[in-house]
This record gives sequence, structure tokens and C-alpha cells, in this order.
Amino acid sequence: MHIPISPPEYSKLLEEIVKQSSPKRLIDIFSSRISPEPKGKYYHWDKLRHLKDAPNGLNHREWWFGIKSARQSLYQALPHKAKNGSSFVYAETNSMRSLLHKIDLHGGGELKSTAQVANPATRDSYLINSLIEEAITSSQLEGAATTRKVAKEMLREKRLPRDRSERMIVNNYRAMEFINEIGNEDLTPEIILRLQEILTENTLDNENAIGKWRGNDEVYVSDERDATILHIPPTYKEVPSRIEKICNFANDRNQNEFLHPVIRAVLLHFLLAYDHPFEDGNGRTARALFYWSMLRQGYWTMEFVSISKILKKAPAQYNRSYLYTETDQDDVTYFILHQLKVILRSIEELLEYLKKKSDEQRDLESVIHKSTTLQQTLNYRQLAALNRALKLPNTIFTVESHRGSHNVTYDTARTDLLLLEKYGLFNKSKRGRAFIFMATGDLREKLASLSSPE
Repeated sequence: MHIPISPPEYSKLLEEIVKQSSPKRLIDIFSSRISPEPKGKYYHWDKLRHLKDAPNGLNHREWWFGIKSARQSLYQALPHKAKNGSSFVYAETNSMRSLLHKIDLHGGGELKSTAQVANPATRDSYLINSLIEEAITSSQLEGAATTRKVAKEMLREKRLPRDRSERMIVNNYRAMEFINEIGNEDLTPEIILRLQEILTENTLDNENAIGKWRGNDEVYVSDERDATILHIPPTYKEVPSRIEKICNFANDRNQNEFLHPVIRAVLLHFLLAYDHPFEDGNGRTARALFYWSMLRQGYWTMEFVSISKILKKAPAQYNRSYLYTETDQDDVTYFILHQLKVILRSIEELLEYLKKKSDEQRDLESVIHKSTTLQQTLNYRQLAALNRALKLPNTIFTVESHRGSHNVTYDTARTDLLLLEKYGLFNKSKRGRAFIFMATGDLREKLASLSSPE
């Protein structure tokens, strides 16, 4: 992976401009009112140096000096330091405030008002789907090779994992459940250790690294394609003290200066990954802590959102946001902006998915509405199973998979499927010691006949 070129040092640029031009040139730069986000983007020097149209005839180095001057007036220092001893900083820019507003709007009122999330009867089904999606994609980011179809069947049926990839996914699912259980608790080093233990159980070559801080400095982040070293974390000797500071930052609700809750959650994600306190499982633990922070600060709708699904589509951008921060004087703004875009896109994708499922449900219900018998008999879980069967005709349903999809008892799930068989919509057969159910080959015709006027 390409390592971004570090920007020229601010103090040296100042000296250069005064020496090579004149103090008047500084006045020209400052009077240009250069934005911290040229063209609405928070450019890194590695990108900016290739852009054209610098304002007022400035060269790129002068332009960068003006940008950094504008950013420095916005910088806020974090109570956590980089490995070189300097404080991490970030700038709350116009684009950042805009993204935060959209996240609050869409992730709050709009998502809460959707029928599937607002309705207690369907809420559990969509929550489980979201937990499964995040568990799968977070694991795939770390190398799990199992397909989504196989992974979803495994989690719904509560089948034991067959290999390391499936174990990673099960562990991620358990970790998300654990986060829901501790959502109201303060973060402690013990909780972080427990979370990593859940995430890495039976997946590491070195079993002694599970649930423990790393004990050496042989851990680093590299590009899997060409082995380029991307990040060397602080020394392992500092891990306990740095983790204490991370916990203090995560739990602090009474700062003198307001820190937006979403920014706090994103920074928690960044700091844990930057410190890399474990031999393995750092990325998964960092993303899990983001969810813990969001839930603890009242963003309960984030339970339904998968950020890893978006990160998986462009992992290079994820890595680059870390590199931009580390190469530009520990300015975490790059990472924050990237993550806010990921969160917003995750929410938008969920809203699109919920609308699609709502439309499918409405179409199915309009067919069933014509049948008094089916209308009075089928519940939302059975409608969901029929919907899935119409979309994926070869889907196999079991009592355990149906139970896992809707968080109901075994008897309730069994009754649901047997009733669908009774109406001739599902066929029942045996696989091993368990019964399996599949939709009949003429499901649409069967529904149409059952839905015709009686």
C-alpha cells in the first residue's frame, strides 16, 4: 500500500515563505481566507500537492501553509498522546458538523420511526439480522473466508463452527451480544480484556494471547499484499497505562468542553486500534468498543447498523485514514471524517433495506389479505419466512434457524413452521435427527389459490 507523503513542517514553511518571499507574502496568504477544507474536502498533503487552481496564485507549499493555519485555529487536543509524546488533535469542520447532523437525524428520528424498528413484534428479527451482518463482515475484514449465506445459516441454526473462519464469526456475534449486556456499564481494562477474549477464542495460533495484553514489541500493522509496515504501535510497556487513559476518556461525560457522542465513539475506535494492545484481535475489539460507546451514550438504534459492511467494501480507505492521521502531526480529523461517512452510509443502507423489506411485506400481505383464513392465521414471523422463501426458493428452514431469526422459543418456532406445512406452503422432511422445511415448488400459485375469494 502506498504510504502517504508527510506534509512539510509548518514552522519550516513559515521560515521558507518569509526568507524566500517577504513578510508581505504572509499577509497575502492570510488575507486569502483559505478554508481548512478546500472545495469542501479535508485534503492531506499527499493529495493536495497534485491539485490545480491554488487560490490567488499561491504555490502548493504556500497553499498548504494557509490550510494548516486555518486548521490550527480549530484544533482541539485529546487527553491521549501519540507514541512520540504529542497530543492527538482534531478540527470540527463544516463537513464534520454536517455529517454529525445527518447521523443524528437519520440514525435518530428517521430510523426510530420505521415500522420494523418501532414495532416490538418485528424489532428482534431486524436486530438479530443486524448482529449477524456485523459479525460476518467484521470477521471477513480480519480474514474470515466463510460466505455470508453459510455464516447466516450457521448463526440462525446455532450450529457449531466447523473451522477458524466460522469460529471468528460466532465469536463476533457473541461479542455483540456481550456489548448489549454491558451497554450501561463504565468501560474498564477488564471489560476490554474480556471482549478480546470473546472475539479471539479458538482462533489464534498462540492461545496464550487470548484475553491478555501483548507482552512484546513484535506486533505491528502491515499490508497483507506486499508486507509494507503501515503502523508500529507504542511499546507494550505502556499498554496498561494507556488503556487506563482510554477508559477514562470513554467514561468521561462531564468534560468542560462538549464532545459530540459520535465523535467520542469514533475516537475510542481509533485510540484502541492505534495502541494495538493485543497480539491479535485489535481491529475487531476497536470496532466493538465503538458500538459499546454508541449504545452507552443513548444511540440505541446503532444496534441495527453494520459499519463493517461498509468498511469491507473499501478497506484501503479505512487504512488510509489511519495513515493520514499519523503522517500529518497526529491530526485525527481524517479518521473521524472517514468514519462519519461510513456510519452515515451504514444508516442509509439500513433505511433502504427496511424500505425494501416493508414493500415486500406489503406486497405479500396484499395477496394474503384476500384470504380470510390466512389473514387471521399467519403472524409476522410466518410472513417473513414466506417472503424469504419467495425470494430464495431453495432456502432450508429448521426450528432452530426460525427460532434464532426471531428470538422466540423452540415451541413457538415449531408451531410456526408446522402451520405453514399444514396449509401446503412448506414441505417437511428429515435431515439426520432434525426436521427441515422448504417451500413448495409452486408457492406463489398456492398463495394465489389460498388467497382467492372464498
